[in-house]
Amino acid sequence: MNSSLQNLSKALEDLDDLLGSRLSTKKIIRDHHSGDESWHTPQRPDAVCFVNNEEEVSRALAICNEHCVPVVPYGTGTGLEGGTIACNGGICIDTSGMDTIVKVNTEDMDCVVQPGVTRKQLDAYLHNSGLFFPIDPGADASLGGMAATRASGTNAVRYGTMRENVISMRVVTADGSIVSTGNRARKSAAGYDLTHLYVGSEGTLGIIVELTLRLHGLPEAVSSARVYFEDVDGAVNTAIQTIQCGIPIARVELLDAEQVRAINRYSKTRFPEKVALFLEFHGSNASVKEQAETVGEICAEFGGSDFEWTVYEEERREMWDARHSAAYAAMAVRPTAKAYATDVCVPISKLAECIRESREDVENNLTIPSFCLGHIGDGNFHYVFLVDPDSELELAQVQQLSGRIAQRAIDFGGTCTGEHGIGLGKQKYLEIEFGAEAIALMRLIKQAIDPRNIMNPGKLLPLEQRH
Repeated sequence: MNSSLQNLSKALEDLDDLLGSRLSTKKIIRDHHSGDESWHTPQRPDAVCFVNNEEEVSRALAICNEHCVPVVPYGTGTGLEGGTIACNGGICIDTSGMDTIVKVNTEDMDCVVQPGVTRKQLDAYLHNSGLFFPIDPGADASLGGMAATRASGTNAVRYGTMRENVISMRVVTADGSIVSTGNRARKSAAGYDLTHLYVGSEGTLGIIVELTLRLHGLPEAVSSARVYFEDVDGAVNTAIQTIQCGIPIARVELLDAEQVRAINRYSKTRFPEKVALFLEFHGSNASVKEQAETVGEICAEFGGSDFEWTVYEEERREMWDARHSAAYAAMAVRPTAKAYATDVCVPISKLAECIRESREDVENNLTIPSFCLGHIGDGNFHYVFLVDPDSELELAQVQQLSGRIAQRAIDFGGTCTGEHGIGLGKQKYLEIEFGAEAIALMRLIKQAIDPRNIMNPGKLLPLEQRH
């Protein structure tokens, strides 16, 4: 769906009346909003709207809907599946200016925020409250974008993903209507679950303009640990055994030797360059000590060595800062390359087998730099490949390999995307994963909510085959 020049011109006139200088058609602004951090080719929107409140979002969407002009919501641009690329042109609506933390309800352990608030901004705001928001996808993403992509991160094994931590939201639909999807009650049996319809909808059903989020109490004590293995199997089996033993571990992160080596170069750390598990335990002083000691015994059983744990914040922060920089550390190994990330998740009992087969596939079929890492406590792992953007051969090889990894995960009862979303890159695997009937139902929902198909068209749902 390409908007006609006449329709676009009329929409721009109306948007200019609404926003004035906060509507931009400058090339430098459009370039900035043309892509994300994925391997997909950037494509400029025709204009960018910088909105400051839900009323402006409502009026902007009503204008675009009236003139049948595509709309692409935009937060921080840190996505990894091309979800903010304007593949059909149109208007980019940038919500980064909607960055107010409306209220923190300490007694109820929740907060209300606008979509442009970033996770680090919220973390800083909560610093002295005794509460924290646990979802940490690595990048300092906007909370609206994190909800739209159903993001997670290193804490998901204990605290869940955005799906479990969004209580309700306010959303503007394609025609400009403002909808509340719920209230602040911790549970409700009233009506359809609109909140979780929008969590993971990737901007295809509307624009999130406010979120009510679940907060968690800071644990009395936190300890972190590192342990190293000669092979990935030992590390993965340690994680599986830890989960199956019911140990309430907060984080369990896998990094292969190549990823640890890249982190050492990038973050100036001195970790042993072997397969590593980074671990974290939350609880009382006694319980974190007991958890660490028990996991240390499991590590030894599966060949782990150099197990060391610490309760000192400086040491813990160094380790987790290094882990969160893993993607950028990998990219620094081949600075001219684009990072192509896979993102699969399987049942924990299938994790070792899925990683083993994927690793063999990578080693047998690829020579470019690759890195394996993952939030393996919940069965989610990634391969990151560094692809020469000018090499059609490398891109084709990686796409084929990525497809096999996604198909393998689905065959094991898992998903083609644990946390990055579908976007542009994984639409055909969505259909394989869910089946034609479920995709047809998704299309019916999309058609009912956005009949003119202006909301992020071309994303998430596979293209319909015409006969």
